[in-house]
Amino acid sequence: MSKYTTGEVAKLCGVSVRTIQYYDARGVVSPSELSEGGRRLYSQENLERLRIACFLRELGLSLNDISSLFQEEGSGEVISLLLQQQVEALQRELAAKQEQLCALQRLIAASKDFAPLSVQTIGDIALTMDRQKKLRRLHGVLLTIGILADLIWLAAIALWVFRGTWIPFAVAVPVNLLLCTWLTWLYRVKTVYICPHCHAVFKPRLREFLFSRHTPRTRTLTCPACRRRSNCVETYQEEPQEDSEA
Repeated sequence: MSKYTTGEVAKLCGVSVRTIQYYDARGVVSPSELSEGGRRLYSQENLERLRIACFLRELGLSLNDISSLFQEEGSGEVISLLLQQQVEALQRELAAKQEQLCALQRLIAASKDFAPLSVQTIGDIALTMDRQKKLRRLHGVLLTIGILADLIWLAAIALWVFRGTWIPFAVAVPVNLLLCTWLTWLYRVKTVYICPHCHAVFKPRLREFLFSRHTPRTRTLTCPACRRRSNCVETYQEEPQEDSEA
């Protein structure tokens, strides 16, 4: 019957000699005998067990589980149970890693609105990301009401043009003006801005808010703290702040 030294077994299993020695010390697979010179010798059966142990270890099973497996008589059922448990553990780990990946992707996307990354800018990004859902919900409400107001306006114009009925148009004008005023007020009340330079969170003055250039994520504003004019990042305001100017 073939006998293998520790180095030969390590090579056949594709692991280091140290790994084989560690498995021996942990009682996973021990050599079948010692040579006259005191060298550890492994039998063919030892080799097969070590191959199985290395394979299961690569799948993530612990050495304690592998060692217990070799001591069980109904090892087939035990293997199935251990593998199923490992599948579930890996699925949980994969889900956690996927969440981390998504968070990193959102961080990279959000960082484009800020100055070069620092501890402070990461804090700003975290604040923005934390309130992003509420901000999107606010945008959705504003857009929906705005579209409804436009439809009412167009319907009133159509009735006046095609049927000569001007009363709906006369009613629609003040209603739409009031609605637009309310939407603008709501938008301003529910949003604040983060300066990418000094990281101050502020609410712009009404005039600047109404007439500044903006994108869905930023607005060109002058920061009241550092007085620098730049693209400030919009975020949702959790608690209303008192305005310095109406």
